[in-house]
Amino acid sequence: MIGPVAGPEAGALAARARALAVLRVRGAALAVALVPAAAAVVLAAGSAMGRIPDGSAWDVVRPVVSAVALLALALAAAVAVVVSRARPALSPTVPIPEETAPDLYRLVRDLAERLDVPVPSAMALTPDCDSWLEDRTHPAHTVPRRVLRLRRRAGASPVLVIGSPFLWWMRVAELRALLAPVVAGTGPAAHPDIAAARRFVRGLDAAVAVAATRPQLAFVGWAARVLLRSCRDHAAEMERGVAAAASERAQSVDYGLRIVAQEQVGLAYAGWDRLLNRVALPAWRMGRWPSRLDAGVVSALTELSRRDRLAEGFASRLGERPACDLLEEPGVIDEAASLLAARLFHGGPAHSGPDWSPVAWNQYPDEVVDRTWRLEAARLHRVLDDIAATGAVPGAQDGTRPGPGPDAVPAAPTVARILDRLTGPAGSGVGEELEVRLSAEVAREAAQEERAAERGAFGAAAGSWIDGLAPLFPLQPPRSGRELLTDHVTAMVCCAAVDTAGAAPGLDWLDGPALLVGGARRADLARTVLSLIEDGDGEPLRAWLGDVGVRPEKPVRLM
Repeated sequence: MIGPVAGPEAGALAARARALAVLRVRGAALAVALVPAAAAVVLAAGSAMGRIPDGSAWDVVRPVVSAVALLALALAAAVAVVVSRARPALSPTVPIPEETAPDLYRLVRDLAERLDVPVPSAMALTPDCDSWLEDRTHPAHTVPRRVLRLRRRAGASPVLVIGSPFLWWMRVAELRALLAPVVAGTGPAAHPDIAAARRFVRGLDAAVAVAATRPQLAFVGWAARVLLRSCRDHAAEMERGVAAAASERAQSVDYGLRIVAQEQVGLAYAGWDRLLNRVALPAWRMGRWPSRLDAGVVSALTELSRRDRLAEGFASRLGERPACDLLEEPGVIDEAASLLAARLFHGGPAHSGPDWSPVAWNQYPDEVVDRTWRLEAARLHRVLDDIAATGAVPGAQDGTRPGPGPDAVPAAPTVARILDRLTGPAGSGVGEELEVRLSAEVAREAAQEERAAERGAFGAAAGSWIDGLAPLFPLQPPRSGRELLTDHVTAMVCCAAVDTAGAAPGLDWLDGPALLVGGARRADLARTVLSLIEDGDGEPLRAWLGDVGVRPEKPVRLM
């Protein structure tokens, strides 16, 4: 008696069974479309052979059935054409030709040989902490159909997409262990039934997307959605079977290192997220894009390892060969991946220009941090002038609203002015008004930037997002009025410290912009600013200013 199938073959068999179920849905749809045509053929044959007498009720039925058959065939043909020609969305990636990374290709080929699976047809990088296989042999893609047919006959493998932070943070051995289950997926992907089922599902998904933008294709969209619902569960189970088969096959390759590599995945994701949100996002908002994000994530994770006692053991691994050494020109690849990250996560244009230029890490403090502080200080000063000019803040406890007071004439942009306005009996009213007006200013500026992007002000057309994908911004939720006021007051103080106390803008790899006093980061400023804004107590900030040597009465240089 033969026992149950175990190991990678069990998952592969389950995946093939589900693939056949998906293809049966396709066959059933075709059969439904052909039923009226078959009925029309039967009626026509019956009439020709004399089985159906002339002059009977069948003379009325026959043209009706023929018309329905023609309509059904026309609709089925329309659905088939859209499904076959609709271009499935491809993941935006940075291609890696073999001549730019021969060592990486050699590593993957050796890995595929050890796993006894087909070698991926190409490689690409994604600016994210993930890796996968992607089929790029759909007829609607830009590759000539003749080439696609040859690829399919030869069982062409999908493209291996690798998360760029992995290449820079992981060591070579860790990367090989991490990619083992991904590369193992080329085995099931090469099976004709699984490949055909995947193409069918992706074609349906693309057809739904196309029909959503074209009212004249409403029936096509409806039919595609019905077919997707019919095969959705089968497709999901097929992918689970493929993943199970690939994971089981990869068990024999670097199993111990795979555990270490998975730990690095979590660490890399945490560092990448903080780098994008706290370091890259301020630059993107200013029209600058850091050109070495992947190198930056190494610095961020190294700093995290230094601060976190649980990560102390990871520091020793930095002496091993990094996976980015597998690239011939890692700096060029990093720059391309960094620009793609800016496009995906913020919506920047595809090429540099006057309002969208790269910034190196050594330029970041002056080009991004200092400029951000001065822009926010200028905005805060402008809003204070508006409030003073309109007398929009209650000046007494009874809620009366006096006209302009001592700031009616535009005052110098000083920290002393901020302290005077946010302390005392009217301090809370001024703070609330500042929060409201700053929120309106920031929202208005954001709307202007969005309209400029839609008009192609950066040299990009409105529909030029990569493969039709909209940008994923904002990475962070909108800041509240209290958060905006805190940030703007902090920026004002930092500008004063730079102008009058010899401080300097700096970059903290995990927290973003930082103020350096005597070469050391001063992280205690935030507490004193919060005391001023939340409690109206300016004494902690005054003491901090005196300790650092800031002169609050001196005007701040604005943008």
